[in-house]
Amino acid sequence: MGKIMILNGSPRAPKSNSKRYAALFRRYCPVGSDYFEITARNHAELIGRMDEYSDLLLVFPLYADSLPVGLLDFLKSLELHAGKRRPVVSVLVNCGFREYRQNETAVAMLRLFCHRHGYPFGAVLMLGSGEAILETPFRFLAVRKIRQLARAVANGQHPVLHTTLPLTAGLFCLTANRYWVLYGRRYGVSAEQMRTPDIEA
Repeated sequence: MGKIMILNGSPRAPKSNSKRYAALFRRYCPVGSDYFEITARNHAELIGRMDEYSDLLLVFPLYADSLPVGLLDFLKSLELHAGKRRPVVSVLVNCGFREYRQNETAVAMLRLFCHRHGYPFGAVLMLGSGEAILETPFRFLAVRKIRQLARAVANGQHPVLHTTLPLTAGLFCLTANRYWVLYGRRYGVSAEQMRTPDIEA
């Protein structure tokens, strides 16, 4: 087993939940790993370093049931300028939805990319309630699955893992609504303003 390259594909990578998930992965991974954030200008640098690693972990949030555009752009660069080595590609994706299955389309897109371009496809962790779960008493559920993912990637295993907040749909909606109302209040935005279709230009 070599080293793991962790790429954060979140559009707000420096302040993202994906960064927190990557940090947990590194804490529990029994082999060496290096963390990088994908930007519009560092594709060539990241691709140039990829030959140093046996495994690649993509960590990102779900955007409109798909991959964030920055990650899509990186994959286009990788398609055109891949190195000699084809690391095993694993995935840690989170979504704000309660239903972790919302992540399945994004995972299928990456699986197809890997199949078409000769990258072995590895382990998967799909997190539901990804915007909130680390701030709740159910944080341990996410941490447990990230630990399992880290061990699986290190051992060359390829499970499909998942977890989410263990709340009913009604309670989840109630809790989420309360969260966003309080969040808006912090920035001087009322619940009524958030319910309008108007957005700041």
